[in-house]
Amino acid sequence: MKKQSLVHPDGRTVTLLNSGADEHGQYLLVEHKIIQQGSMNGPHWHPVLQETFTVKEGRMRFVIDGEEIIVGRGGRVTIHPNQVHQFWNVSDDRLIALHEVRPPGHHWKMFELIYKLECEGKLNKKGVPSNPLWLGVAWECIDGYIEGPPQIVQTVFLGGLARLAKLLGYRI
Repeated sequence: MKKQSLVHPDGRTVTLLNSGADEHGQYLLVEHKIIQQGSMNGPHWHPVLQETFTVKEGRMRFVIDGEEIIVGRGGRVTIHPNQVHQFWNVSDDRLIALHEVRPPGHHWKMFELIYKLECEGKLNKKGVPSNPLWLGVAWECIDGYIEGPPQIVQTVFLGGLARLAKLLGYRI
């Protein structure tokens, strides 16, 4: 497997370190290097995926099912399926964190899509795709659900946008 890095215009980097299978099943391992403080995503959850973050440098703040956790250098946190979560860079300087996803789902495609859209100027100030069709594709890549709108609404509306986008030739 070839190491691949996505360097965003603001300097943050997402690097694919490894993917494959081991005694615990299929996985994806990426490294995040984040320079700016603040939210790294919105609250969401995954029905199947488990995510484990290990902080190599800096500090991360997590809210998992309403519980706040601050993780510093050497610390680790695991987010289990169905747990609503959100995380932030709260480092004084940069954050470097390992992010393991089991099973990997479409997570690497999500990172590639967000990178592509950001470089093309197609994200709003909150990092959300401006075009509804790209929004549908991005939603499909999170392998889960956004906190708030009912699951059925997301599946029908955002899933429908994703299907339409594919029919119209939208590709990552």
